[in-house]
Amino acid sequence: MARYLVTGCAGFIGSHLTEKLVETLAPNGDVIRGLDNFETGNRENLATFRDRIEFLECDLRNPAAVADACRDVDYIFHVAALPSVPRSVKDPRTSHTANIDGTFNLLEGARAAGVRRIVYSASSSAYGNQPGFPRVETMVPMPIAPYPVQKLAGEFYMKSYWQIYGIETACLRYFNIFGPRQVPDSPYSGIMAKFTLQMLRGEPPTIFGDGEQGRDFTYIDNAVSANLLAMAAPAEKIAGRVFNVACGERHTINKTFKVLAELLNFKGQPIYSPPRTGDIRDSLADISAAEAFGYRVAVSFEEGLRRTVEWYKQQYSEVAAR
Repeated sequence: MARYLVTGCAGFIGSHLTEKLVETLAPNGDVIRGLDNFETGNRENLATFRDRIEFLECDLRNPAAVADACRDVDYIFHVAALPSVPRSVKDPRTSHTANIDGTFNLLEGARAAGVRRIVYSASSSAYGNQPGFPRVETMVPMPIAPYPVQKLAGEFYMKSYWQIYGIETACLRYFNIFGPRQVPDSPYSGIMAKFTLQMLRGEPPTIFGDGEQGRDFTYIDNAVSANLLAMAAPAEKIAGRVFNVACGERHTINKTFKVLAELLNFKGQPIYSPPRTGDIRDSLADISAAEAFGYRVAVSFEEGLRRTVEWYKQQYSEVAAR
């Protein structure tokens, strides 16, 4: 029997990952422990599995609480963060303490508990405005805003704890993950969720910049799969390394708007506003390194959009019926 800890288990990515662990590992007798402080997580995201996990309401900024959460744990998926580039630009100190201090506290708790492996949710924003495409893990990071700097610091900490203390660590650089449960009505929401809810309400979405900036949008199921594969892979394939998690495709914001508008039968036009501070211009991943440990794109961009729209239609049926 093994015990797994998921940090940020009530968040968008963390809840999907925890749900999958409950489905696949709990029947074998493995124990799933989740923690969240609900700063960005949602209690409703726990509904389908809350009674099948050990849940701790815990803040990673509390070293003693984190040490307790790590006790008797074998493997950790570190998903918890205060995400969003704009959020970190507005309030860098709070973002720093959550993302850097929280990660350090977790590593120290893991070290004391004898944790064997940590899979860390990193960010493609660490590449910044690197001129080369596609993004390859060997490129020198050029982070612009505080958030990518913080996530990159987490990567260095992970590698350090592998080299010095022998904790096997793998860092997954997510590229614009989207899907069900992503919060749609926050100033820091991803565009898929935000655009979808706005169109359901009959409101024109706002596109920052000219809309021709590109993103490698990646459906949530692909990110969950990457986590499970990285946790199960032989140490020689993953330990101390960084991997892109994406689809390896570039889609512009304008194209994304058009596809969503078609799926939602939205006839309006977007509003264009000046680019946001800290946003990168383009993003496209080389995913061959992750493919070496078994990662494959299971859900395409188009299919992911369709599933996402259907979920939001169900969740916001009252809005959609207007």
